[in-house]
Amino acid sequence: MPLYRDAAIVLRTHKLGEADRIVTLLTRGRGKVRTVAKGVRRTKSRFGARLEPGMVVDVQCYEGRNLDTVTQAESLASYGEAIARSYEAWTAASAMLETADRLTEEGEPALRQFTLLAGALSSLAGPTHEAGLVLDSYLLRAMAIAGWAASFHDCARCGAPGPHRAFNVASGGAVCPSCRPPGSAAPAPETLALLAALLSGDWPLADGSDPRHRREGSGLVAAFLQWHLERGVRSLRLVERTP
Repeated sequence: MPLYRDAAIVLRTHKLGEADRIVTLLTRGRGKVRTVAKGVRRTKSRFGARLEPGMVVDVQCYEGRNLDTVTQAESLASYGEAIARSYEAWTAASAMLETADRLTEEGEPALRQFTLLAGALSSLAGPTHEAGLVLDSYLLRAMAIAGWAASFHDCARCGAPGPHRAFNVASGGAVCPSCRPPGSAAPAPETLALLAALLSGDWPLADGSDPRHRREGSGLVAAFLQWHLERGVRSLRLVERTP
């Protein structure tokens, strides 16, 4: 059976039999793959701790008919301990991993999603920025890579130059008075500016934002994500936000 080696991020795991585990990986070159790690739940396993969600690893696998099998795993970046020290960071990481799993397909290359997720996990472990901001930035960028980029300035429907005050998730973001559907939200201008900064990577503006605008922005991001995925990301319900 053909062997391959690739960098990968562990997205999720679940038990298989008495000692094995199915491990879902987002790889740099092959996209999402489902693998079997045999004997990984035994205390004497050579690489059990390296195949936990959020770990960035170099894996060697051989291809199988239904599932590939992990034969080697070496740590490339161990963020688990640093992230686990903060409940806010841990829940944010869980939401990121679940979102990456939902936005990628098995066997479809997803280099940009891999690179984005690896960078977001590194920021959480830093910590470089507040965990909630890192999460919202990741969600907005991951959705944009998937083809659902939100607009926070010009009208998402007709392209009329902004800024516009209304925001409608079904329309794709900010909408002008002529395109505004009933029930559209009317967030503070500072909130839309914050979300635009998180999407573009303007961290000085994002880090200096007011907590109330962060909370309002997080609600819009969650609604936008849920609309396009057609069901919610369960881990988002556990995320602890800045009071």
